[in-house]
Amino acid sequence: MPPVFVTGSAGHVGANLVRRLLDEGVRVRVLLRHEDNNEGLEGLEVERAFGDIRDLDDIRRAITGCQGVYHCAAYVSTIEGNRAHRRDVFECNVLGTRNVLQAAREAEVGRVVVTGSFSAVGYDLDDPSAPSNETMQFYPMERTMPYERSKSLVEQECWRAAASGQDVVVATCCAVVGGADFFPSRLGRTLCDYTNGKLRAYVDGGFEFVAARDIVEGHVLCMHHGRSGEKYIFSTEYKTISDILDLYEEVSGVPRPRRRIPTRLMLVFAEIASFYLSRVHPGFPQRFTPGAIRLLRKCRHADISKAKRELGYRPTGLRAAVHEAYAFHYGRNKIANPHAKRPCEDAASRHVAREEGDPAPDQGMRMMAGGSAP
Repeated sequence: MPPVFVTGSAGHVGANLVRRLLDEGVRVRVLLRHEDNNEGLEGLEVERAFGDIRDLDDIRRAITGCQGVYHCAAYVSTIEGNRAHRRDVFECNVLGTRNVLQAAREAEVGRVVVTGSFSAVGYDLDDPSAPSNETMQFYPMERTMPYERSKSLVEQECWRAAASGQDVVVATCCAVVGGADFFPSRLGRTLCDYTNGKLRAYVDGGFEFVAARDIVEGHVLCMHHGRSGEKYIFSTEYKTISDILDLYEEVSGVPRPRRRIPTRLMLVFAEIASFYLSRVHPGFPQRFTPGAIRLLRKCRHADISKAKRELGYRPTGLRAAVHEAYAFHYGRNKIANPHAKRPCEDAASRHVAREEGDPAPDQGMRMMAGGSAP
């Protein structure tokens, strides 16, 4: 069988997706850049092609001979940034997607599954916390992040390709929690900072989170069962930040911070700090950005009934995903706190069994030990 083509394979979603495909015996060809951190692919039996999604000729060379595409590559950012930053976001996300779709169309490789973002899904303007579904349009008449705007434009590229007859499906992703987080992601850094005692206060709010295994399952379901020209939202659970900190305390044994900063006050501070850092120290990591705080304040919920109804999607649970993330970062020596708990090797498996409704957790563990993908 020809290989499946995967972009963004070293990122959080891509690295988990590649592992799932390899476990199922699928040949995989990945697109990498020499200058990037490609640690997520080390030791994996994949075909490697090097190039940049912003270069159409690179994509044409890399995609030749493949059958099926998972386009997971994206420049993920919650900052406004400077002019150069905004251009990078646009070129990578929007023009990169256009190039992947065009190259796939020319090479006749079949279906393209594009990773979308829940932040580019619309919401009820009178009640932002009401569940959002796939029919709700992105609202551009308020202040939004460059990343949000770019992912909305990514969808437009997909719908334009679909209107011309190309087979394309969008798998809409929420905030991802889980292992194989090599960069790491914003949530991965937050978990490490929390456990290492660097998170002394928090701002509450809420968002939809998706376990890495669930968003990977969603991509595979889209490839095999999704309707062309459609998008599907994949989430595991809605959680408040306070809920997430409870899970962090459970998994690490480190007491959660008790100081909660009002969102209005934190937003003012974040605006000032982000304005300064984006212009004077653009490489400095920003944890609580204005864009992230605005998202958390909306407390947005996702309606995943379409994915359940049409694809048979069944989310697992977030507790297991947090355990997997903690074990991953602990194993990479990113947890420096000597008082932090060692990860329980079978904790994630036990939680998966319970969250999936298995009446016998030990039996569920044995099934996974026998080769079933979690």
